[in-house]
Amino acid sequence: MEAFVRPSIVTAACSPDNAAPVPVPPEWVEEGNPQTRSKLIARSRDRNSKVWVWECTPGRFKWNYDKDETLIVISGEAFITDEKGAGRRIGAGDIVFFPAGSSSAWQVTSHIKKVAVLRHSMPPPLGLAVMAWTRVLQMLGLLAKSPAIGGVILFLQDLVAN
Repeated sequence: MEAFVRPSIVTAACSPDNAAPVPVPPEWVEEGNPQTRSKLIARSRDRNSKVWVWECTPGRFKWNYDKDETLIVISGEAFITDEKGAGRRIGAGDIVFFPAGSSSAWQVTSHIKKVAVLRHSMPPPLGLAVMAWTRVLQMLGLLAKSPAIGGVILFLQDLVAN
């Protein structure tokens, strides 16, 4: 049964070599001519989560999020402003979460590169069902338990440091 096949681990450089140009929709651009490129690095078997490397040249634009997005900035700098007008500078090592349905204004001041994890959000009852199913699989020994999210944070911090 495919559900119990152990997936392969994916490793990749944070360089978007062979990345495809993905223009910011013209109606979102507020200033300049930001050029973006992105490359799909990995996707989950259920296709609900994807990992991308993305980069952008200076410019100002609005971005609408149709999926949950968690990003870590690898290099460069930008200023992001949320829908309530709260702004913040982001740079190498910063981690940001944008929930599906939100939008933000981006002012990219120097070429920025990020790794982004995009995930389709699901209704809370479905999310609880998935967590319960995962727990059942763990109790049956069909799925290993993860020690903690702390390992992921350490990995991301190490990625930026090197």
